[in-house]
Amino acid sequence: MDAEAFLDMANQVIKLKMFPYFDIAHDVLSALQVREDLGPGAQAFSRKHPLSCWLSTMLVVFAGGMLCNGLLGEPILAPLKNTQQVLLATAVWYFIFYMPFDIGYKLAKFLPIKIVCSAMKEIYRCKKVYDGVTHAAKLYPNAYLIMILIGTLKGNGAGFTKLFERLIRGVWTPTAMEFMQPSPYTKASLVASIIFVLDKKTDIISAPHALVYFGIVIFFVYFKLSSILLNIHDPFIPFENLFGNLFLGGLIDWMAKFSGRGQAKDEKTDAKKTN
Repeated sequence: MDAEAFLDMANQVIKLKMFPYFDIAHDVLSALQVREDLGPGAQAFSRKHPLSCWLSTMLVVFAGGMLCNGLLGEPILAPLKNTQQVLLATAVWYFIFYMPFDIGYKLAKFLPIKIVCSAMKEIYRCKKVYDGVTHAAKLYPNAYLIMILIGTLKGNGAGFTKLFERLIRGVWTPTAMEFMQPSPYTKASLVASIIFVLDKKTDIISAPHALVYFGIVIFFVYFKLSSILLNIHDPFIPFENLFGNLFLGGLIDWMAKFSGRGQAKDEKTDAKKTN
């Protein structure tokens, strides 16, 4: 493929409309996330507590927009103003939880369908990250940190609202804090936000914006499909370990521990000789 054709493809990806197909993929995986988090008792819970089940699913679906709006001083419930999107998310929720013979859940879990939905959701995630960075840049033109933060939250808002989403279902898990144990999707959204900020606000990245956007889409899709097909769940761990050892005291702690063992061993040897 020549450069011109590749650039044209990148421009087409940027122009993709998210509603309704990409929204459906996002809603399906969000409902699956809630159902799998409920575990074996998901069906019984959905029938006994339908309102709680619906509310937690809607929170996962619209988490990024609601969370970012709250931080930016905008109406938290604004993402729910689009009635079409709410009705679509509700239809998907019903499809996953209440279809006869549980056919909705089984279809959503069918590997080819799950792969397609996952790839579409990653395109959707990239759009959300970019929209978050762009929106924050309009409100705070020189606040790079805010742009990165909003872009990251837009990309994986459900990870940061997990504590409250579970609380709606009567489950209290105070250790489920995304800041303590960031998921790979949060890390990927963070990297994408930084790249979008550098592309938008600096001259460090000289490539056309369409290529930068398309590159991040490819990264997101490849990252997601690798986790499904190859069980590569977190490709950032080697880089985190290297960074931690070099800059966060890991190497120094290891050297101190090693020298402490050596000193203790020498003292033990001397004590034996004395005896």
